[in-house]
This record gives sequence, structure tokens and C-alpha cells, in this order.
Amino acid sequence: MAQLHGIIPPTTTPFTAEGEIDFAAARAQVRWMIGQGVHGIATGGSTGEGHTLDPDEFRRLIAATTEEAAGRIPVIAGIITDSTRDAIRRGKAVADLGVVALQVTPVHYLFRPDDEAMLAHFRALTEATGLPVIIYNVVPWSYLSPALLIRIMNEVPGVLGVKQSAGDLKLVADLMTMVPPGKLIFSATDALLYLSYMLGAHGSIAAILSAAPAASVALWDAVKAGDHGRAHDLHVRLLHLWNAMTGDNLPACTKFAQTLQGCPAGLPRAPMPVATPAQQAAIRAALAGLAPVRAAAE
Repeated sequence: MAQLHGIIPPTTTPFTAEGEIDFAAARAQVRWMIGQGVHGIATGGSTGEGHTLDPDEFRRLIAATTEEAAGRIPVIAGIITDSTRDAIRRGKAVADLGVVALQVTPVHYLFRPDDEAMLAHFRALTEATGLPVIIYNVVPWSYLSPALLIRIMNEVPGVLGVKQSAGDLKLVADLMTMVPPGKLIFSATDALLYLSYMLGAHGSIAAILSAAPAASVALWDAVKAGDHGRAHDLHVRLLHLWNAMTGDNLPACTKFAQTLQGCPAGLPRAPMPVATPAQQAAIRAALAGLAPVRAAAE
């Protein structure tokens, strides 16, 4: 899994006005991301409205993504389901498509399984699919503590790491102090990626990366080069964009930011609304602040 590191944007899923996936636009987004210098992509997660995809759409979307990536960057397939059975079915459905890992949320509909059941869920998933799993620790009422995450990584060999999505940077810090050798911690604390990298995060999988991939790559490179003046400047610019994007319609706001940069992102799937006029204005202004970074990348 050494190839998994750095900037791994969670791609958006372009939908038409009729709510169908625009596969040509999805492929164009993969090409756009590669052109921005990203280190991998994750498809079918929450930014990609993966919870709205039926099983056939999910397989077809992952197939289009891996075909377009053509081995140039690794592809992670996101799974958001509410049973071990369905998670296994989705994992098996894409096991032959060349994905390097599955990004999987804990089961989360209304009721939270206890710790033993949660561990058994991830064990069954990795054993049945034969694919490595990154735990997507994102659901507030089904949250996995650092201690449980470490236990799962120690006891389930197929779990290769965690995508930590809470805004509390201490949780990232705790994970970094306890992470077993060979396991990976990715940050999804969009407002605090600079600090996550400073704490040792192996990379990030976060919506802000999809909205501004070139600047996100520049931030990662600056930290790795020890250029903290540039890293802080990029952090502030990206924070302005994140503050403009945050809201319950985050996937739609991410798509609007992509569209402004020439990436065909399509529409959100109903009932998700498009970015509001106020959000659009704020996103335009924040992207203007990132324009010199994007120009340098091109």
C-alpha cells in the first residue's frame, strides 16, 4: 500500500438533470484530477453521493474510474451501506476492477453496533472481498474511538488504515501516536490539513481536495519540503474556500467549485440542492484567491 499517500481527492459524481450519472463527465473528472497532480482518487464516497447509488451504478462508476485512471494513480472505492451483507456485496462487485482498497463507513442507520460487532463487520468484509479496507470514521452517532480503531487495525490484517473525518484535530493526533507500524492515517479535517500533515498524517481524503486539487497538492509538497511559510499561506487560502463551501449541500458546493475551474461536475442528485447564490459568490471569491496557485500548477 506504499502507493497510497498524499492528496487523494474524493471525486464527485456528475448527475444529469434527470438524475442519471454522466459517465463521460465522470471520466473527464479523472483526467482533470490527474492533470492537477493528485496522488490517487476515491470514488463513491460521501462527496461522491455514494449513498445514492444503486449497486449497478456503483459498479459502472468504479469501472469507468479505474478504466480512465489506467493505472496512473490508485483508485479507492467508497462503500456507504448499513449492513455487513450489503457492504460485502458492493466490495465483491468491484473486486475485479483494479481498485487498491475500499473506503467503508461503519454501519450507522439509527442504531450503533457495539464494539465487538463493529470489529466483526470489518473482519467479515476484508475476508469476504479480499480487498484492503480504510475505515471512513465519519458518522457522528456511530463514531469509532481511537482505541477501537487501533484495536481493529491490530486484529484485522485487512484493515490498512483510517480516514479520520471529525473536525477535532486531537483525534488525528491521538491516532498518530498509536497507529501500528504499516498502517495509514488519512485526514479529512478539511480546515486543518496543514496541521494534520505536521502531526504525521500519511495524506488526506477530503472534499476540499476535490474543490481545489492543485492548491492541495501544493500544500502537501510545501510541508514535505519544509517550506512552512508557503504551507501556511496555502492553508489560509484553502481555509477561505472551505468556509465558503461548508453546509449540508457540501457535494453540490464542491461541484460548483470544480465547474468554475473547467471540470464538468454536473448536478447533485435530488433532493440535494445546488449551491445557493450566496455560496456561489463566496466560492468564486475564494477561488480567485487561489488563482495564482492554480496558474502555477498549469
